[in-house]
Amino acid sequence: MSEEFIAGVDEAGRGPLAGPVVAAAVILDDNHGITGLRDSKKLSEKKRELLYDVIFEKAASIGIGKVDVKTIDRINIREATFKAMQIALGRLSIKPAKALIDGYALNNQVIPNEGVIGGDDLVDSIKAASIIAKVTRDRLMMEYAVIFPEYGFERHKGYGTKAHFQALIDYRSTPIHRRSFKPVKNHMPTLTWISELNRVGWLGEKLAALYLKQKGISIIEMNRNCPPYGEIDILGRTEDEWIFTEVKTAYKTSIQQIEKKIDHKKLIKMGNAIYQIREDMEQELDFRIDCVIVNLKKTGPEIKHYEGIHLE
Repeated sequence: MSEEFIAGVDEAGRGPLAGPVVAAAVILDDNHGITGLRDSKKLSEKKRELLYDVIFEKAASIGIGKVDVKTIDRINIREATFKAMQIALGRLSIKPAKALIDGYALNNQVIPNEGVIGGDDLVDSIKAASIIAKVTRDRLMMEYAVIFPEYGFERHKGYGTKAHFQALIDYRSTPIHRRSFKPVKNHMPTLTWISELNRVGWLGEKLAALYLKQKGISIIEMNRNCPPYGEIDILGRTEDEWIFTEVKTAYKTSIQQIEKKIDHKKLIKMGNAIYQIREDMEQELDFRIDCVIVNLKKTGPEIKHYEGIHLE
């Protein structure tokens, strides 16, 4: 039956200064019945979100590929884009007989494919792939916006807007910026700069949040103020529980030294704050308290994670 299926493939995020590049492969039946398909760039955010759900409901198969900034910097954005497309095709539950690629054909691809210039305006399956890739990437950048509110990722999604350039000047680049892109390369932070501006703790909390995100924890809020008990550095959650995280950051010291400074009185206050949050939400929450220690070093951050700290 595979000869009946043709996949459309498109990407999102080739041009931004920050965030991954995302590609989608979509197989639609001839009588898919989805109306309003267009190039995602020509749709409003609300319309893209609506079509995203419809496509997932009616598509025969969808595959999504993501390539992170480290890989983009290592192999260049063009090759990273092709890689994301190849990953997307590999994640289809149905192997298509052919793939139609928005733009140019893929080399070294097992599935026969051809490029279609302007395909996201011409072919329904490519239009659908354009929408899936765009919405998927936008949602990822919204998640990063919680960790890095200073940069406005929720608005520009990592593209080089005036506000984004100003944020690079004020705060320098982050670990999710593409260092191989010139505006980012020109605004790299140094540990000396971070220390002089008293941003050691600020950076440590963001590195801790990225670490937790990579472990599958959704970051819900940073620096939650809970008077009179103080602040919770990171509020995150999984499907099963909420995770309240205290972050300790050091520069020019060792993790062992920081371990000795874990303030158990602060953790007790966190426990009180959590009970307050439970009351505010008017629901019982399954939760745990974690502590993440971040040691900033020239060779890269050293991170130690304590899960499920007991308050007794």
